[in-house]
Amino acid sequence: MDSGDYTADVAVWEHDDITVRGVGGRVRLLAHGAAAEGKGIWVVRANRMRVEGFDFEGAAVPSRNGAGIRLERGSLLVRNCRFMRNEMGLLTSNDPTTVLEVENSEFAFNQRPDGHNHNLYVGQIARLSVKGSYFHHAHIGHLLKSRAAVNHIYHNRLTDEEGGTASYELEFPNGGVAHVVGNLIAQSTHTDNPHLISFGAEGYKWPRNEIHLENNTLVNPLSRGGVFLRAAPGADVIRAVNNRLVGPGTLESAGPGEYRNNVSVSSTHDPEAVKRMAPRIPN
Repeated sequence: MDSGDYTADVAVWEHDDITVRGVGGRVRLLAHGAAAEGKGIWVVRANRMRVEGFDFEGAAVPSRNGAGIRLERGSLLVRNCRFMRNEMGLLTSNDPTTVLEVENSEFAFNQRPDGHNHNLYVGQIARLSVKGSYFHHAHIGHLLKSRAAVNHIYHNRLTDEEGGTASYELEFPNGGVAHVVGNLIAQSTHTDNPHLISFGAEGYKWPRNEIHLENNTLVNPLSRGGVFLRAAPGADVIRAVNNRLVGPGTLESAGPGEYRNNVSVSSTHDPEAVKRMAPRIPN
């Protein structure tokens, strides 16, 4: 699709093996009150669909769950896309065979009228993979919330930043298997919840419930009360290795598990210092 702004151009995708790619620059899909099936800018029910180089902006619907993309079933790869100022950035169903992959994308400023938004909200699907992406400035809801059975969260920046009021930066409310590797995860001083990462808070629903934190930088700017990791009792594995903790707190407070080589460093209020710690997000 040629670059440019497309207003109220919503769609339902149901054919398998389709790639939609922006050519010559960004393709901006501006909802302006339109919504496919009353759900969002795009509704996807297809296998092996790929979308690259699109911006999804302004989705709003009567149910207050207007999404840039609503993935209802199938498999979808989202690469180099932005989800901005929707009620929900990207939202999935609970179909147990669905797979979502997100690469090199940005999610920010998504907010529904009652405030309980999430930049990315994944239901009880088979697998979620998020790599090299940037999540920031949520409002009351979470930067990333996933109920998937298997989660690969690799080399992302999840930082609520100045003016952000997110709750959790990263939540797995029903457990599952979560590999969280090489990320920068930081809450803001105006956070709606002092926990950065939460695991199993709404009850474990999967046969295996494991969280593996490796080589992350976790930033808690609160002088007191901030918690790096909250895990509900009953997890099969809690493993935290080679993480850098900026600010007060420990990972061991999450409960019995394997904790090795996690280094605490002094808190800083210099925003440029946080930027320097971020993994590089490819263009």
